[in-house]
Amino acid sequence: MKSLKSFFILVFIICISFNSNALSDTTLIKEYLTTLTKTETPRSYENISQLDKSADFIKSIFAKYTDSVSDQIYLIGTLKYQNVICSFGTENAERIIIGAHYDVCEHQQGADDNATGIVGLLELARMLKGQKLKYRIDLVAFTLEEPPFFRTEYMGSYIHAKSLVENKTKVFGMISLEMLGYFKDEKGSQHYPINILKLIYGSRGNYITLVNKFHKGKFANKFNRKFKSTKCIRTKKFVGPAKLTGIDFSDHLNYWNFGFSALMLTDTGFFRNENYHKATDTMETLDIKRMSQVIDGVFNSIIQL
Repeated sequence: MKSLKSFFILVFIICISFNSNALSDTTLIKEYLTTLTKTETPRSYENISQLDKSADFIKSIFAKYTDSVSDQIYLIGTLKYQNVICSFGTENAERIIIGAHYDVCEHQQGADDNATGIVGLLELARMLKGQKLKYRIDLVAFTLEEPPFFRTEYMGSYIHAKSLVENKTKVFGMISLEMLGYFKDEKGSQHYPINILKLIYGSRGNYITLVNKFHKGKFANKFNRKFKSTKCIRTKKFVGPAKLTGIDFSDHLNYWNFGFSALMLTDTGFFRNENYHKATDTMETLDIKRMSQVIDGVFNSIIQL
């Protein structure tokens, strides 16, 4: 009896020690990263066939978890490009957009930038299946975020944000998942657009950042609080003027421009990752465990909103 009692005490200790918030699957994350990055040609605007293959892969994963999957096709001249969208909680009128871009800059694998964001969407789709939601959640894989289309009306996120306005869609807010997998614990591994920020945020690239502009809106305020409260990963919030270098360097800029409350979740990109827009941006450089913690934080925050 004494040994049996000890066994149950041990099981209880293990159970209460288990992190119930660790919902994302690192095995799937690695598989998805491999599929997206280890391709014959880069998924750049010049390689439309590869972009289409990536879009088809994203659709195939989305379709495992929801019947609400669609594409948003648009033309640049005679060339077709597409966003891929899937939805959960479609019975709700007001929606939250969670987006990431699947194209890369020029000739590279683009693991952190931005296969990590897309993998975040794919895992969120799995985790959202069967959840009771207070908002409709649209997961959107954008095309053409990278140059030469950055800051133009041909960005996939511009096309999508504009369509929300034209259709008078009720949107609570938007989250841009932009580079989620690069972390460094060494001193001096984190840089900033203004040097004085190092005194506030530290010199180690060991955290994820919630990037906001001034007057960020109700949704961004709520999401910031919820994400930090999940304690899934070391998190720092940054709020600054929209013109500060880097603060609008992703798809959320188009939602800001159309008046939506939006923010960017990021490992800070080129302020930390020296592989940014280089051939060395490969999945082997990523911290899969901490990337999974970021995804868990997004999921738990959305569920709690």
